[in-house]
Amino acid sequence: MNNRQLFLKHLGQTSKFPLLLEIERAEGIYMYDGDNKAYLDLISGIGVSNIGHRHPEVIEAIKNQIDKHLHLMVYGEFVSSPQVQLAHALSNTIPPPLDNVFLVNSGSEATEGALKLAKRHTKRSKIISCENAYHGSTAGALSVAGSEDLKHPFRPLLPDTYRIRFGSIDDLSQIDLQTAAIIIETIQGEAGVRQADLAYFRALKSRCEEVGALLILDEIQCGFGRTGKFWAFEHYDIIPDILLCAKGMGGGMPIGAFISSQKIMHDLTHEPILGHITTFGGHPVSAAASLATLNVLQGHGLIEMVAEKEQLFLSLLKHEQIREVRSKGLMMAVEFESFELLDKIIHQLLKDGIISDWFLFCDNSMRIAPPLTITAEEIKMACNKILQAIDIVLTAN
Repeated sequence: MNNRQLFLKHLGQTSKFPLLLEIERAEGIYMYDGDNKAYLDLISGIGVSNIGHRHPEVIEAIKNQIDKHLHLMVYGEFVSSPQVQLAHALSNTIPPPLDNVFLVNSGSEATEGALKLAKRHTKRSKIISCENAYHGSTAGALSVAGSEDLKHPFRPLLPDTYRIRFGSIDDLSQIDLQTAAIIIETIQGEAGVRQADLAYFRALKSRCEEVGALLILDEIQCGFGRTGKFWAFEHYDIIPDILLCAKGMGGGMPIGAFISSQKIMHDLTHEPILGHITTFGGHPVSAAASLATLNVLQGHGLIEMVAEKEQLFLSLLKHEQIREVRSKGLMMAVEFESFELLDKIIHQLLKDGIISDWFLFCDNSMRIAPPLTITAEEIKMACNKILQAIDIVLTAN
C-alpha cells in the first residue's frame, strides 16, 4: 500500500475530504511534493510558520538542543535552560505585571490551563466567551467555543459558560460578580478576521476590573508578529490578566503557553498542589525552537514590514467577485459570494501551486496568512494567481 492508502486506512481523519497532498519537504514559504512541484504556503500551516518553514536559525537551535538532551522530567521539576530562557524572553515582550509563563504543548492546552487558573484565582465558575469564537477542540476549550454546531454532539460540556457578541459594548454588562473570566480572541480568527475597536477593548478591560473578573486574551492565532505588532493587544492599549499563545510561537514545533502575573500563577501551586501539570509541556527541543523564533522575529525586522506587505495585498486583491477584504497585518480574509464559489477557487489554486483555505465559521472567505518572510514579488505572484483562479472558475461555470 502507498502512503495515501495508508493515510486513509490507518490515520485518524478529521473530515471526509482531506486535501491528500503528499509533501516531501518544505523550505521558506514553499512546500514540495514527490514530483518536486512547489506550493506557495499562503496560510503558514494555519498560522504556524510565521517565519517560514525550516528557518535556518530554528533548525540550528533544534540541532544544538538534540545534542544536549530531550525530555528529562515532568514539567516544573527540573531547571531546564531552554524553558527558563524562553520564559524570560517572552516576559520581556509583555508589559508588567505579566511575567510568569506556563509552557504547554498546544493552543488548546493553553486555553485549558487559563480556564483552570481563572477559576482557581477568582473562586468563581462563570466563564464568558464570544459568538463565533474558537479556542481549541478539547472539551474545556470546546465549551467556550462560539458555535453550537461544533459543540452539540459532545455535550455535556463545562457548565456555566455563556456567549456574548464580539465588539458589543452593551453585552459587557453580562460580565458580573459571578464571572471568573472572559476569554476572547484579540482578533477573531475562525470568524473570518473580525476586529473590535479601541473603545470596546477599553470598556472590556474596565468592566473586568470593576467586577473582579479576569481578562483572558487568546492570541494563539494573532500573536507572534502576525498583525504587525509582536502581540495583537498592543494595538488596543490594554493589558490582559492572562495571555494565550501557541501556533506561530514554535517555528514549526509544537508548543503553547498561558502567561500571567506571578501572583495569579502562584495559585496553581497549592490547594491543591500540582494544580496544573503537563508531562511534555515546554519540551526542550520545542522551547529552543521557540526562543529562536522569537529572536528571528525581533532581530530581522519582519514585524516592522508587516504593514507594508498588508497594504500590497490590499492594493492587488481587487476583483468584482471579491466582496470585501478584512485584514490586520498579514491576517486576512477575502470574502466571496458563497462557499461553493470559494471552494472551487481554492481547488484551482491548489492546481496552480498555491495553498489557501477557508475559515471554520466563515466559509465564504479565503484565509490569507502567509509567512511574514514573504517578499513583495511573491505577494504579487500569489495575488495574480488568485485573480486568475477566480476567472478560470467563472469561465468554467
